[in-house]
This record gives sequence, C-alpha cells and structure tokens, in this order.
Amino acid sequence: MKYRRLTIEELEELRDDLVRFLAANHVTAMDWDKLKKTDPAKVDALLDLFSEMVFEDVLKKVEYMEYKTPKDVKTFHCQPDKVLMLGLMIEGESPLDFTQNQSAQDMMSLMQGSGASLKLYSAEKAYQGSREEELFRMLENGCLISREGEMYKLLNSISR
Repeated sequence: MKYRRLTIEELEELRDDLVRFLAANHVTAMDWDKLKKTDPAKVDALLDLFSEMVFEDVLKKVEYMEYKTPKDVKTFHCQPDKVLMLGLMIEGESPLDFTQNQSAQDMMSLMQGSGASLKLYSAEKAYQGSREEELFRMLENGCLISREGEMYKLLNSISR
C-alpha cells in the first residue's frame, strides 16, 4: 500500500463515502455483508483501495501543515515541487507553550519578563519521491493540516 488503511473510526466517519464507493464498484449492502463472511481478502482489497483513494484526494488538496512542540512551531507551505518551512523557537526559559491554544496577547505576556527570546528560522526542501507520499509521512510523524495556513502566513509576514 502507498499509505495505510483507514482506521475503523475513520471509516465510520466516511461511511457515506464508503457506501458510494462500494456502489460504484457494484457492491450492494447485501453483497458487502456476504463478502465479509465469505471473502475477507476481497473486503481487505476494497478497504485498501478506498483508503488509498481517500488519502490521495486529501493529500492533493493540502497546502499548509504545522508541527508544534511546547517550545517550537514549524509551519509548512506545501507547493507542487517543494515544501517551504518557517519555524519559531523559544530560546531560554519561558512559560509559553506552543501546544496550548493561546491568543497572541497571552503569548506575548508570557514571553515578557521571562528572559527568553524568539528565534525565527526557515528552510526549503524538494520532495523525496511523490509529493503526496512525503506529505503523508509528515502527517504520520505528527504534522497537522492547516486549512488556511494562518500561522505560516503570519511568520512569513514577520520574516520579510
């Protein structure tokens, strides 16, 4: 498999899409129930194919991703041929934790008086293999999709 099979929870969330996929492959509800009992290999193959299609569709649409640790946030702009990364790191001791959902004002007040500083850094990298497979690996390693890329755009405006 190129990616991985969707989990039971993910499949449950995509139930309607799975039903449409099965119908497009001429598998009725009755056929599906029968297949689960008599041909688990075919069930596995259909679930694998459905999972591949879902991941491929989602990954083609990804434009921004983020990875956060308490003292570091990495934001990614996923372009067609390369990924651009902008990061912000806390240097020194600070109660600020990037994994907490805090307003910019709250973050600034935590930084003030802490003696810590913020370091902005950047990098870019061409994809190793296919774009979608690389993005999938990033997701599996803890990155999250950012729909609007707000943090990347903010760091980009600061870095100019």
